[in-house]
Amino acid sequence: MLPNLFFKRLKVVAIVVFFLVGAILFKLSYNTIFMYSKLKDSAEDLWNRSFPIKAERGKIIDCNNNVIADNEPTLSVYAVPNQIKNKEKTAEILSRYLNMSKESILSRISKKASSVTFHPQGKKLDYETSNKIVNENLDGIFLVQDTQRTYPYKDYMSSLIGFVGIDNVGFAGLENYYNSYLQGTDGSLSYMMDAKGGLFENKFYTIESPSSGLNLKLTIDINIQNILERELNNAYLEYNAIDTLGIVMNPNNGEILAIGNRPTYDNNNYQDYDQSIYNRLLPVYSSYEPGSTFKAVTFASAINEGLIDIDNDYYYDKGYEVVSGRTIKSWKKGGHGLQTYLEVLQNSSNPGFVNISRKLGVDKMYQYVKDFGFLEKTCIDIQGENKGIFFTKDNFHELECATTSFGQGISTTPIQLVSAFSCCINGGYLYQPHVGKSFINHNQETVYEIQPIVKRQVISNETSMTMRRALECVVSKGSGRKAYVDGLRIGGKTGTAQISENGVYKDGRYILSFIAGAPMNDPKIVVYFAIREPTNCIQYGGTTVGPIIKRIMTDIFEYMNIPKNYDGEEREYTWMDSKTYPVENYIGKEKKELKSTHYKFKFLGEGNIVLDQIPRVGSMIEEGNYVMIQLGDIYEG
Repeated sequence: MLPNLFFKRLKVVAIVVFFLVGAILFKLSYNTIFMYSKLKDSAEDLWNRSFPIKAERGKIIDCNNNVIADNEPTLSVYAVPNQIKNKEKTAEILSRYLNMSKESILSRISKKASSVTFHPQGKKLDYETSNKIVNENLDGIFLVQDTQRTYPYKDYMSSLIGFVGIDNVGFAGLENYYNSYLQGTDGSLSYMMDAKGGLFENKFYTIESPSSGLNLKLTIDINIQNILERELNNAYLEYNAIDTLGIVMNPNNGEILAIGNRPTYDNNNYQDYDQSIYNRLLPVYSSYEPGSTFKAVTFASAINEGLIDIDNDYYYDKGYEVVSGRTIKSWKKGGHGLQTYLEVLQNSSNPGFVNISRKLGVDKMYQYVKDFGFLEKTCIDIQGENKGIFFTKDNFHELECATTSFGQGISTTPIQLVSAFSCCINGGYLYQPHVGKSFINHNQETVYEIQPIVKRQVISNETSMTMRRALECVVSKGSGRKAYVDGLRIGGKTGTAQISENGVYKDGRYILSFIAGAPMNDPKIVVYFAIREPTNCIQYGGTTVGPIIKRIMTDIFEYMNIPKNYDGEEREYTWMDSKTYPVENYIGKEKKELKSTHYKFKFLGEGNIVLDQIPRVGSMIEEGNYVMIQLGDIYEG
């Protein structure tokens, strides 16, 4: 019986073993034949190690292709913990180069991870440091391609451009606003490792190339930006101001040619500055009472409604107007007397503008304020834009209408004011301002161009033509005379706004401003400049900011080669103004023939004959200035 029982059991075991072996063979065959690709991919995913190759961020360039934001190649450190044989030694050596403690590095490379980074100390290393690490021949330590963002103009345009973080992601300014276009797509470096982190033999590295971001071309012109930056800096230092800000815009399409403010910062080292400085661009961020610069909007509205004839209708300024029990006074004691409405604008008469607001009425005044864009953001492509502060329709009554007419009791942003002023002189069209111009790929092909956006026509072309003449008279005959330059046809409006705190105006604290366009026969540029709480100066926008506008306009005209036009409004002089006179032609004359009652001569060289002169014939110079004369013996002209 025992032998039979044994054989029966053996037979059962054999059958079980047979089926087990068969199942195993079937599974192996199935995996080998049918599941090979899937299992192979899963295994390679398990063994594969990948390091990122950072995409080159798109450059930011001005309208003339000058590079404003660039990239420099750098390297970053990665570690594969399983490949590091002596972690103590490796940590000690790396601590010499990465500004990290040995303990911190050791903690990271002791992790059970396929790879680790040393953030931020191990990122964006210079080549000198990188070469030193390479020369240490450390197992499991790799250096991978990276880039460092650089800003060659340093503190110029910094609030506009912004900066990127350690991972090349835009954190502020245009770097953040257009980040998705600039960033690109990272690539990778991959290779195979065994379970212990060692490299498989005969396995090649694979590289997935990164895709660069698009270059961003701006409407900014670096040459005009340099002019603006110079004046922002000079005014900030000379008047010990809280801040200065400025905008230069093309009124015919909304393109921003220059924009900036002081204080500023170097966006190569943004970490060294307070966030309150680098996280705002004042021309779009700050809002305050515009003061008399707003009068251009009120004046254009009244003309457009046919309520005033600026040459033939009159207003008697007795020095004040009473509105809802409140007395609104003129800046000139006793008022300006009988004036045309053109003179009301020239003299910046507040009572005169109260009278205009009454002609407009509450409803029309509110509608024009809305149409000119003061109840909404301009939607400029810059982060942090402020909306300003204005009354709701239900809270806008006779008094609010009156004070709004001369820019008091409301809050606007500089960019809103520039857009509205441009509308007044460009034919009546309100454009959406913008700094982005186009996107360009790495083959220097334009893939997308940002088109100008016209929001609406606010006033007629005829009204705009009248406004151009009226604003030119402000500069040639009125409160803006300090900005006058013969032949430039500058028109504009001054502003002196008192600063309030908790609804109370503070004595001696002002924002001085000036907004101007030129040339008024064919406007090509609008400039706005403001100084907050300047010291050691006359507290009037026309007196203090006027000369700044004059310098900016003169330099922009010369750079843009805009021809001068002497057919504009003739300048009206006061005892405070210096008169200007055209320079005669002295070339070829003898020295003894040179005479003038208006200007003086300085002589260069030897001889008795005039060979050349500066300024050139026909140029206008102020009374008492010098004409430089080059003398010689023979004129061969």
